Amino acid sequence: MNKRNALKSAIALAIALQAGLVLAQDKPLKIGVTAGPHAQIFEQVKKIAEKDGLKIQIVEFSDYIQPNAALASGDLDANSYQHKPFLDLQVKDRGYKIVSIGYTVNFPIGLYSKKVKSLGELKQGARFGIPNDPTNGGRVLLLLQEKGLIKLKPEAGLKATPLDVIDNPKKIKFVELEAAQLPRSLDDLDASAVNTNFALSAGLNPKDAIAQESSKSPYANLLAVREADKDKPWVAKLLKAYHSEEIRKFIQTEFKGSVQAAF
Repeated sequence: MNKRNALKSAIALAIALQAGLVLAQDKPLKIGVTAGPHAQIFEQVKKIAEKDGLKIQIVEFSDYIQPNAALASGDLDANSYQHKPFLDLQVKDRGYKIVSIGYTVNFPIGLYSKKVKSLGELKQGARFGIPNDPTNGGRVLLLLQEKGLIKLKPEAGLKATPLDVIDNPKKIKFVELEAAQLPRSLDDLDASAVNTNFALSAGLNPKDAIAQESSKSPYANLLAVREADKDKPWVAKLLKAYHSEEIRKFIQTEFKGSVQAAF
């Protein structure tokens, strides 16, 4: 191959690579969310991000496990649905190379019932639904301890399970279910804890909860990406769109206090 042909080949390769890069940039970012507020908020984030050149495809999930699995495998570019204790546990247990890039919203978890109007009305042996994932299950048990219904081992911490209950005067029976199933459990159980995103999706009003977690908790939700992507320009643009004043106002107006901005 002479120099002229070599130069032509090099130019052709450069053009091809550049075209491929453009195509890659034109491909929408896939963002995983759970149905309800996370999805609603990201519909607004999508509009703002588009003004900054980001194209977004929102992918909805009905559970808490798949969005991290999909992100780790490369099927998603980011997800928005979980709090830090949950992500930390997933990283520890599954070895995911996933990191937080910033906080999003806080959902104070609520306790709901169709049979009693207060925790004090729960009868002996009441059946109580809690999320079956360790961090949210522990979160509910800590709330019940705060309300005086049970006592946990001092060392249990955020990962408390029913096995850590050392005092249970009402002999409450804990029924562990997928978080998304808990709203439907209210017909069969005496009470259930329900994460606010699933409560809203099921038509429950957080104001009707018989007890609710304080808004000042370690369970603020976050935006997560693969560790290898955290310094890419699109990540900063995505976070900027989410942390905009437009999104803050949307959260305040749309959810009227049941969902709170954590940024």
